[in-house]
Amino acid sequence: MWNGDSYLEKLYNEAVDRHRNQNLQLRNERKPKLKAALRELIGHFEPNADHAPKLLERVQCDGYIRERVELSATPELAFAAYVLIPDGAKGPLPGVLALHGHGYGSREIVGLLKDGSPDESEPGIHQHFAVQLVKRGMAVIAPDVIGFGERRLLADLAHNPDSPNSCHNLSTQLMMLGKTLTGLRVAEALKTFQCFSSRPEVDADRIGLMGFSGGGLIGFVAAVLEARIQAAVLTGFTNTVKESIFAVHHCIDNYTPGLLLHAELPELIGLIAPRPLFLESGERDPIFPVAGFRKAAAEIQAIYESEGASGKLEIDVFPGTHEISGRLAYDWLKRTLVKAP
Repeated sequence: MWNGDSYLEKLYNEAVDRHRNQNLQLRNERKPKLKAALRELIGHFEPNADHAPKLLERVQCDGYIRERVELSATPELAFAAYVLIPDGAKGPLPGVLALHGHGYGSREIVGLLKDGSPDESEPGIHQHFAVQLVKRGMAVIAPDVIGFGERRLLADLAHNPDSPNSCHNLSTQLMMLGKTLTGLRVAEALKTFQCFSSRPEVDADRIGLMGFSGGGLIGFVAAVLEARIQAAVLTGFTNTVKESIFAVHHCIDNYTPGLLLHAELPELIGLIAPRPLFLESGERDPIFPVAGFRKAAAEIQAIYESEGASGKLEIDVFPGTHEISGRLAYDWLKRTLVKAP
């Protein structure tokens, strides 16, 4: 054939068949190999261990205090994060690392507009979810993910001041340098976790995460690589590569070179097991279709069952589109972190 459709199908099937054969190994032997492969595939970034967090602002809100701090995970690159602390907090609290998806940055999940003023309108697909979490009595930190809002590349803004994001230039240039945008975003998420866990208001032994869409990608990798993350909520992301990433036109930040040579996405998400995991999807999500979600969730369920942890996985398909629901996830995360050892 002149066209490449069947050839691509053949390559995918060959990769998946290899995974199935390798799964005949004891899972306990395969897990550390997959974790090491994932860490290597996303690329390494020089740490900035000496950087001290800097307070940028502190604002009293309705029922909580909102701080903005500056952090740095790698030299010469800093970023801001919002920290939300419930009023009247007594003793260290359960904490949540909140990771936004495509949009205008962390302001979109802490109830602010692009310019930093209060958003009094009906929430969008992110549902101001960091505010939903702090109102349930949890401390929350929401870092600005690079490539969105104030963290778009100056080169992109010079070309188009209304450029929605800088994912393309960041991804392509990092890949040519042997790194990935996922790797950089995860490095910053893990530095955020590290700084958050050292705050006196936060119980370092009871920190979870919640990620939406692209934040779900960052969140699952961060949870796999950081065992101290006690629980994770992934919403608007869980699927198979075949049914979503290959079937739908996605942002380039979803692609990690060589990933499928090691595992399909459900098995990689399953590396979080046996820690608690909540998977959420809208039944009409056009970019992470529900059929692929159900298939991935079934595979992840089988992984949890094989590890004797079936009770630690929750799944919710809600009547919505590509958006956060939280109808069960918010309270599940609170209950889970309160009970964390």
